Amino acid sequence: MPRFAANLTMLFTELPMLERFAAAADAGFQGVEILFPYDIPARDLSRAAISAGLEFVLMNTPPPNWAGGPRGFAAEPGLEDRFRSDFDRALRFAEALRARHVHVMAGYAQGPEARATFTRNLAWAADRAPHVSLTVEPLNPVDQPGYFLADFDLAAEIIAEVGAPNLGLQFDSYHAQLITGDAMAVWRRHAGIVRHIQVAGVPGRHEPAGGMIDYPGFFAALDQSGYKGWVSAEYNPRSLTEQGLGWLPRR
Repeated sequence: MPRFAANLTMLFTELPMLERFAAAADAGFQGVEILFPYDIPARDLSRAAISAGLEFVLMNTPPPNWAGGPRGFAAEPGLEDRFRSDFDRALRFAEALRARHVHVMAGYAQGPEARATFTRNLAWAADRAPHVSLTVEPLNPVDQPGYFLADFDLAAEIIAEVGAPNLGLQFDSYHAQLITGDAMAVWRRHAGIVRHIQVAGVPGRHEPAGGMIDYPGFFAALDQSGYKGWVSAEYNPRSLTEQGLGWLPRR
C-alpha cells in the first residue's frame, strides 16, 4: 500500500495551519504537502512537521508575489528572469522544509514559443537544483482555462526532451480524469515517469470514493506496479475532514 500524505491547503481547514499537522498524523497520514507555504516561516512549518512525525512531501513554485496574482511563469515567454528569481526564492524555502518534491508551475500561455520557454526553464531549473526532485503537472482546462500544460502526453514529451534525472511527472488523477476521461489509462501509459500522485473524487473534487474513478482498484494497481512514492489527498472535504476519511486505507 502506498504512503499517504494530506494536502494541508485543502484538508483540515477547520484548524489553523500549524495545528493541521498533528491532526493529519492522528488521522493516519504519514506526510503532508502545502501548495503555497510561503505565508508562514519555514522554521515553524518544519517544526510542526517534525513534531507530528510527518514528512514534508511537496510544495509549489513560484511563490505568489501578490494576492490573487498568477501562479506560474515557467512557460510564459518574456518572463524568464522572473521565473528564475522566483525559483531561487522557492528553492530556499523548499530546502528549509526538506521538501521531497517541488512542483514547477507552467503558467498561462499557448503555442510553440510557450513550449520552448517551458522546456528551457525546466532544463535550467533541473541544472540549478540537481539535488531536488522537480515535477510538472497537467491541469484540466475546465478548472484552469489557458494553463499551458493541459496534456499528459505533452508533459511526457517535454520531460523526455529535458532529459534531466531529477525531473518527473506529477500525476493528479482528478485532472487526468477530466482531461482524458480515463485516469487509469493515463496512469498505465505514464507510470514509469511519475514522481508523485494526488487524488480526489470526480466529479466535484471531493473525497476519493465512489464517482468516476475506482480508487480501490487504483491503489491496488499502484501496489502491482511497484510504485514507491507518495499519494497525496488533494480534495475539498464535503464536511469536516475527519468525517470523510473512510476511504483512507489503514495499515
